[in-house]
Amino acid sequence: MSLGSVIAPHDHDEQPRVLLVDDDEVNLLLTSIALRERGFSITEASSGEQAIHLLTEWLPDVVVLDLQIGSMGGMAVAMDLRLDATAGKPTDARILMLLDRRADLHLARRSAADAWLVKPLDPLALKRAVRDLLHPPAPATEAAPADEAAPAAEEEVATAG
Repeated sequence: MSLGSVIAPHDHDEQPRVLLVDDDEVNLLLTSIALRERGFSITEASSGEQAIHLLTEWLPDVVVLDLQIGSMGGMAVAMDLRLDATAGKPTDARILMLLDRRADLHLARRSAADAWLVKPLDPLALKRAVRDLLHPPAPATEAAPADEAAPAAEEEVATAG
């Protein structure tokens, strides 16, 4: 997909726009297919540098980042996006971090990701995670504090906050 077609103005009646960032071609393809089949408009980047370049001229609704991508990892991309927000640049995009293992949760939290999933990915959990970032579910009235809640299954989404 050419950059010119990616950075067209966003019409909110269109499909939600998702930027997928992963340097593993198979993961990028499978994630892209899973989200396209569920009605999302997908743009792909295979490196952190390519993602940052796209984000300088175009802002998706959700950025799905693999934590482990090349020389500029997902954590650096997420932090760069968040720093743009503190510098006054519009960055309404929500960030979903894809983790290789649960032990990486501290990195997702530190990067200011809005949510994260641990691989291998379940296509329905991925769709639900992106949908929930776009339209957060109403909070439960008697939810247990995060410290007391039962740990989520690895394929379930975890959200920051």
